Amino acid sequence: MPEISVVVPTYNRLETLSRVVPTLLDQDIGSECFEVLVCDSNSTDGTAAFLERAREDHPNLRHLPGPYTGRAMARNAGIASARGTIVLFNDADILASPDLLRRHAERHRARRSIAVVGLEVQARTYEEYLDKRDHPERRGSLHPPTRKRLSWLYFLTGNASVRREDLQRVGAFDETFTGYGHEDLELGYRLQRAGIEILYEPLAVNYHWQDVSEGDQREKMRLAGRSAALFYRKHHDVRVMLNLGMTPVSRGAHSLLTRLPALLGYFDARSGTSPFARRLLEQYYYVSGIKEAK
Repeated sequence: MPEISVVVPTYNRLETLSRVVPTLLDQDIGSECFEVLVCDSNSTDGTAAFLERAREDHPNLRHLPGPYTGRAMARNAGIASARGTIVLFNDADILASPDLLRRHAERHRARRSIAVVGLEVQARTYEEYLDKRDHPERRGSLHPPTRKRLSWLYFLTGNASVRREDLQRVGAFDETFTGYGHEDLELGYRLQRAGIEILYEPLAVNYHWQDVSEGDQREKMRLAGRSAALFYRKHHDVRVMLNLGMTPVSRGAHSLLTRLPALLGYFDARSGTSPFARRLLEQYYYVSGIKEAK
């Protein structure tokens, strides 16, 4: 039986998935030690045919199609089918380093009752991925390499692993999260409350290959706001409210900008060149989502 099962949710992401899957299969541990489960929400872009061809040389690759309503449900299908004792979550646009699985497995062998979050490097293009892969000094990091532990706020399932038994004990992902965002943080919150310590492993590196347009990013922030409201309805915890930006200050700032469309338009016109204006508008759409969900 494999030690580690990699769960990858996907829907019509063949352009990136066709690059991601080979990196997950080309690991520095034996193929008998791991499996890759692609949990496919019935894609129509040739994903099934691609995976069928790839399986000819890699029998540890498995295709799990289904009518999944979101990433939470797709990942739960992977957890239910996993044969490994450790489940590693990856996404269809995240490319793996050749030692990614080994780094996660080593941490779990050393201790039980832990989750492991690795270093997720951002890359807007495939060429940027290649550059950062070959030049570690250009990668950047959300956390300092000396950090040992993380809070649930950083349980991001583009590079996170948990023992299957611990996932099952806390109920895995909440499938009521069908939109974008926070289904992973909410699981991290429950894992941490159940006594699972979230550890940071900076040597477990993968690369998030995405180039999101400004309009798409605003829509993602709005959907994330709706998911934040769902998170808080499930857990009436002041730490959730504060950490997810659901404060009176953020709501008040949103109301002010809504009442002053000229000011909102001023920031909108400058969002292409001003990081401050871009972040402010993203936050505005995020709080819009929170208010819509109430």
